[in-house]
Amino acid sequence: MMKMVLAIINYDDAQEVMDSLTQAGFSITKLATTGGFLKAGNVTVLIGLDEQRLDECFAVIRAHCSSRTEAIPATTEPEFGFFPSTPVQIAVGGATVFVLNVERFEKL
Repeated sequence: MMKMVLAIINYDDAQEVMDSLTQAGFSITKLATTGGFLKAGNVTVLIGLDEQRLDECFAVIRAHCSSRTEAIPATTEPEFGFFPSTPVQIAVGGATVFVLNVERFEKL
């Protein structure tokens, strides 16, 4: 059975993941996307594949996406005045991956 993998990847990890997926023989389509807590740049990769290759696909993504923490400045509200703030540690990176069933697939 055919599957569609939608992998939402942090922009900093995306190129390495895409290169590795292509080297492993996966056909990919890249979409530039934005979202998450920081409204940061992401890349959504669409991968059509046979169900038997799902574990291999996940292994490639997992090998090149890692969650890490970064310090970002805390936001301030103008009406309260400016107060120096301590940076906030947030988790970035990694990937969110969805797997969808494909009822029909044709290359035209």
